[in-house]
Amino acid sequence: MVSGRKAIVRNNRAMTLVPHRIGVLALDGVVGLDLGTPAQVFGAARDADRRPLYTVDTCTPGGRPVRSSAGFRVLPDHGLDLLATVDTVVLPGLHGSAPMTDGTIDPAVTVALRAAHRRGARIMSICTGAFALAAAGLLDGLPATTHWAYADHFRRLHPTVDLDPDVLFIDAGRVLTSAGVAAGIDLCLHVVRSDHGSAVANRAARRCVVPPWRDGGQAQYIERPVPRTPASGTSTTREWARQRLHEPVTLRELAAHARMSVRTFTRHFRSETGLSPAQWLLQQRTDHARLLLETTDLSVEQVARRAGFGTTAALRQRLHTRIGVSPSAYRRTFRRADSGTRPDGSPPVPAPGSGGLRLVAEHP
Repeated sequence: MVSGRKAIVRNNRAMTLVPHRIGVLALDGVVGLDLGTPAQVFGAARDADRRPLYTVDTCTPGGRPVRSSAGFRVLPDHGLDLLATVDTVVLPGLHGSAPMTDGTIDPAVTVALRAAHRRGARIMSICTGAFALAAAGLLDGLPATTHWAYADHFRRLHPTVDLDPDVLFIDAGRVLTSAGVAAGIDLCLHVVRSDHGSAVANRAARRCVVPPWRDGGQAQYIERPVPRTPASGTSTTREWARQRLHEPVTLRELAAHARMSVRTFTRHFRSETGLSPAQWLLQQRTDHARLLLETTDLSVEQVARRAGFGTTAALRQRLHTRIGVSPSAYRRTFRRADSGTRPDGSPPVPAPGSGGLRLVAEHP
């Protein structure tokens, strides 16, 4: 399996960073925002010396131009042979083409995707790109997500996929899928965080001017005909609670801070985040504990207290439930020295700012 972490080539003279290679596969009807997301997010991921940790290139079947859903054509620098060498393959969302309309896909694309998967490459989709992965047979029997508006259609085309339309993204190991549009940013940041830790992901998020992670799932975005005003929301109270994760915070205290009854506060909170206040607090404490384990030398007991778990046993149980490892094992994973080389042994390639593609307007 291809490692997501940066590789370092050592020789007698120098130590050279070999960035993780990402190949973006654009199909006909590709969504413009999704197409640019990998290059933007992964391109913003740098190490402490500001060296790029990823390169991003774009390909299409046969290296031919494909039309986007936004009225321009994509002229890639590569054909499907790119997928034979990259470490991660990303399928952006698409609209109106065969994978979405009838669940079929170019056989050459299926062959290339399956070959990449067999050799251990990580496979990702953004938004409706999941239709292409499912059409290629890579989601059979796996949990996956896509844009909530297309969930029913997806289930009709691919009943063997365990679809969950309520989440922002799903990490099923070597195959990852995300919800609509901006959730592709969430997924890419999750991958950076998994590969290189919270500090790198947070820097990349700041450079992209987006939050490092978002609370809740797609449920908070489905069918909102009446916009909420800031005065009636719970965002201020959520930020207040984030500053007090080390303290016991009750539901009654949260509601009082928001100047609402417990019942009204709970209803607003779930509507905005997709979670109950208790679930949200547990998620925040877990994420804070992971950050402390990754970026500090605090003892596990100190981490447990600062994150609001109180005891190491409570933290250990939560981490084991959430990610299947103990706090010590999690810390070792993110603090160990990087090593290894890229599978093809080739030297690092500077990341092109556009992700290896050119855009051509359909109309003058």
